[in-house]
Amino acid sequence: MKPSRVRGEASAEWRSFLRKPAAVFFTFVFPAILVALFAVVVGAGSGFFEEPQGYYFAGYLGFVVLLTPLSRLSSTVARGRDRRRFEKLATTPLTRAEWLTAHVAVNGGLILAASGLIALLLVAVGGASLTLSLVSVVVTAASVLIASAGFCGLGALIGRAVSSQDGAIAVSNGVGFPMLFLADTFVAPDTLGVGAPVVELLPLTYFSRTVRGATFTGGSGAELVTSLALLTVFSAFLFAAGAYALPWHE
Repeated sequence: MKPSRVRGEASAEWRSFLRKPAAVFFTFVFPAILVALFAVVVGAGSGFFEEPQGYYFAGYLGFVVLLTPLSRLSSTVARGRDRRRFEKLATTPLTRAEWLTAHVAVNGGLILAASGLIALLLVAVGGASLTLSLVSVVVTAASVLIASAGFCGLGALIGRAVSSQDGAIAVSNGVGFPMLFLADTFVAPDTLGVGAPVVELLPLTYFSRTVRGATFTGGSGAELVTSLALLTVFSAFLFAAGAYALPWHE
């Protein structure tokens, strides 16, 4: 993998992001609105949302780390396939893994920035109590980058499998939103009556547990290592599958 090729593709993807106001809105503004709305609901202390504000930080980050890569990569791959862009890329030295790594770098950086904004808003607006030590920040940042790699891979798989860009976005939402609420994010799985096997097979579950353990519940070192390791395994598999599925020679 050559860094210069990754940087070149990442630079092009970054410029593409800045030219799309909708992408900027859903990456930064919409999560901020979500935090503000949930702060009111959680503050009321009723229904499903009875935990302290800090408990939901993992859910807010899960929203961004899951849906941003899924929607962006699925639509990008579907659009690139329809416009035969990957056939042109196949004639260059750029490899599938380098292309996907560049997009992971851009999406991961954007999600890290959004995560910082969410943390500030949750503390300032919701009055959340978060553990923001060096260890918690490093573990959370690592979780964001690792999860971004996996969900970029999943987005690439969706973009390859569906027949159109609109279909890719629809399938991404169909996959993403159920996972968002079933993966131990906003509501505990036993409250929803979801079976353990379903929850344990969702990569977002391990992201949520890692972030919540690092920033709120004070999970033990062994628990954090275990959940982060499982997240890494899921993400490595999805990244490899997504890179392989790119329509490089169609």
